[in-house]
Amino acid sequence: MPARNHSQWSANPPLAGDEWVDSRIYSDEEIFQEELENIFKNVWVPVCHESELPEPYDFRTTSIANEPIIVTRGPDKEIRAFLNVCPHRGMLIERRPSGSFLEGQPSGNPKRMTCMFHAWQFDMKGSCVYISREKEGYQDRLKKEQTGLRRLRCEVKFGGFVWINLNDNPIPLEEWAGGPFECLRKTLEAEPMEVFHYHKAIINTNYKLWHDTNSEFYHDFMHYHNRVTGFTDAYFARKNEAFEHGHVTVGTFEVNYSEYEGFESRAELSFPHLPPNQWYMIDLFPGINFNLRGSALRCDVVTPLGPNQVMIEFRGLGLKRDTEEERNTRINHHNSIWGPFGRNLHEDLVGVQGQGATMGKGEPRRVLHGRQENQTIHDQNGMRHYYDEWGKWMNRSPSFPDQPFTQRSSVAAAE
Repeated sequence: MPARNHSQWSANPPLAGDEWVDSRIYSDEEIFQEELENIFKNVWVPVCHESELPEPYDFRTTSIANEPIIVTRGPDKEIRAFLNVCPHRGMLIERRPSGSFLEGQPSGNPKRMTCMFHAWQFDMKGSCVYISREKEGYQDRLKKEQTGLRRLRCEVKFGGFVWINLNDNPIPLEEWAGGPFECLRKTLEAEPMEVFHYHKAIINTNYKLWHDTNSEFYHDFMHYHNRVTGFTDAYFARKNEAFEHGHVTVGTFEVNYSEYEGFESRAELSFPHLPPNQWYMIDLFPGINFNLRGSALRCDVVTPLGPNQVMIEFRGLGLKRDTEEERNTRINHHNSIWGPFGRNLHEDLVGVQGQGATMGKGEPRRVLHGRQENQTIHDQNGMRHYYDEWGKWMNRSPSFPDQPFTQRSSVAAAE
């Protein structure tokens, strides 16, 4: 067909209804706000790794669905999570991204979370332990025992990641993610891991588009490194396996790193229980990715900032027992692929930013994910499965977002 006129460009594609989506789901403000309420306030999010809170009184701050969160390790070594909000006047308690409460701050005592506004203090279990001039101001009408922080559901699981859910009665974490993690669970839980790399990027694109680039490998034509080291029969035979709740895993194969000039095999530092130079991926709804490639585990977590903007946090992990030499090698391996100036990650970010530049412009358009290749690596069944799950949480059709969602059997998950 030659280039299309306006009517042809705007027409629905000759594909099944689950093989394309309306671009409004990437750019509409109302839809975005519904996603925060319906999805992100009800799903498990791995906000950090336990190795980032190594000592009692260590903390990290983050957010989910615009709710500020603080994660702490108590003197009992337990990790807990709370809303980072003082119950007195709604003040943000801690502004630092990470640190320790062991030493006192100018506005607070040691071993306490202190709101600088009026000096209310809380312990690592979220209990209020001090209200300034409590008796004088409240007499017996309000006591510190009645004003603790808002605790959140928090679990450490699947290799030491710290998972938080804003819903007090969520789907149990094991039920939520246990199935897809089975392919790597023995490996990730074999021995303690440690974060050795962290960076974040704010990208002018929708968070779902970032998920898409992790979910489908058809875009590997963009990655020269992947084409050179991986376009083998085994690569094209990799399977995308769909699980309940919108999750997908991607099967492994052996990456030929030495085919790329300046690279070498990563077999020496393979993770426990894995053959050398393997590549597994776990893609969790609504935008969390675990990518174990050779000698390093990458985890990226999305925080949607708006319909056309997302913050992505990237972590690289190795084994806690690494020697200094092993750790340096592992860091080099990780950063040469997944670092900001590596051979893959920046290309992915350029791709999704290019999509983000077009989604909010002009008339709604049809975005395709209709490739079917027997659920192998260039099949887009993972994306169809993801948008089917999105439709259920949102009660919106991904193809016709003004209409209610209708389940399609073509994207049924594995039992």
